[in-house]
Amino acid sequence: MEITILLVFILGYLAITMEHSLKIDKLIPALLMMAICWTIIALGIGDAQSWFDPHHSKLMDISSWSLEQKNHLLEGTLLHHFGKTAEILIFLMGAMAIVEMIDHFEGFSAIKKLIKARKKITLLWIISFLAFFLSSIIDNLTATIVLITILRKIIFDSTDRMWFSGFIIIAANAGGAWTPIGDVTTTMLWMAEKVTTMELIKYLVIPSLLNILIPLLIAFFLPVFKGEITTPEDNEKVINKHASLMLILGLLLVVAVPVFKTITHLPPYLGMMLSLSIFAVISEIISNRTISFTSPDATDNVHTSKGPTMNALAKIEMPSVLFFLGILMTVAAMESMGMIFNFGQQVSQVMDSNVFVTLLGVSSAVIDNVPLVAASIGMFSEYSVNHEIWHFLAYAAGTGGSILIIGSAAGVVAMGMEKISFFWYLKNVSLLALLGYIGGVVAFLIMH
Repeated sequence: MEITILLVFILGYLAITMEHSLKIDKLIPALLMMAICWTIIALGIGDAQSWFDPHHSKLMDISSWSLEQKNHLLEGTLLHHFGKTAEILIFLMGAMAIVEMIDHFEGFSAIKKLIKARKKITLLWIISFLAFFLSSIIDNLTATIVLITILRKIIFDSTDRMWFSGFIIIAANAGGAWTPIGDVTTTMLWMAEKVTTMELIKYLVIPSLLNILIPLLIAFFLPVFKGEITTPEDNEKVINKHASLMLILGLLLVVAVPVFKTITHLPPYLGMMLSLSIFAVISEIISNRTISFTSPDATDNVHTSKGPTMNALAKIEMPSVLFFLGILMTVAAMESMGMIFNFGQQVSQVMDSNVFVTLLGVSSAVIDNVPLVAASIGMFSEYSVNHEIWHFLAYAAGTGGSILIIGSAAGVVAMGMEKISFFWYLKNVSLLALLGYIGGVVAFLIMH
């Protein structure tokens, strides 16, 4: 049964990595392999000899259990994993909705007003640090989209924009690694109670900062960043007068989620729902007042047209949400059979954990980091909360994807927006990203 499940996972994952060649969205094989893996377990549960207990993180011998007991165990474990997965997905959907509402009020356009630099190297540093800090609050994918959109209004040379976009990818991935809300994988570790907010920031902010600082220092010697950008004066103003207010308020409410968890000890998704509700109330009040003031006779439209909340919910990327569901539940199936736990035990006997995590980070440039982290949570389940292995895993999985343009969501979206080829990125940016990654690894190991 284990071999069959592993084969399904390998075939499904190959289909995910080849989505562009197969012309099939990656969520389809992800959902398919999830359903098949749990079906195989359900049909073969009577012959199962061992089972991984997620509550106590240990492998149980169930060879003497009756079929009824095994089925009851299967139902309980499936419900447990679905609950934990749903917590992550609801959290992400709440964050996506807040970001979409900020965009509804053109909040991100307010950032452009802060950028006045004309020297290429100065602009590169400003854009990179904006990506680094913005992605630590909103996810690195959204930060990349926002900054490349802004970049298009500042730089009109496509080659220059490709170089800037490469640094945005590195900076966004680095920024997402050192906070619990900046990257899906870091959020997974935080919600699995493997890391706490302050300890994560304490140990990862310096390695993550080095991850982008090293490429930025090298950029001083690159000819492409010499001179100034040539662009006509842009007198564009933010159309919505509430843009700056909604940007600041939205970001503050997202940042408040870890504080909510620390104070109440409730799951983070409840804090995110609270922030979303508060932001939605304010958004609806502002929208209704704006319509009322500008069009007094159009009172019916206030009730019939979609407000910012409904618009934001309609724009949530459900394919991404369903993809995460498929991946996380497939890994949960492998974990339940004890496959991940046994693999982790074998790895720990032949390889130092720091070497393994470093290589795992490099492999995340090819393999999606969500299943890597999901598998690693089960693999290193015996380690306590805030053990250095969890912080190292958050850094490696979050930043290693920058080495190749296909290794992260930020890279893939930049690839589509700026038509950056795989080989152009490999030739010009990959080495910079690798040097930044290694610099962060060295800094982390020295700190510990």
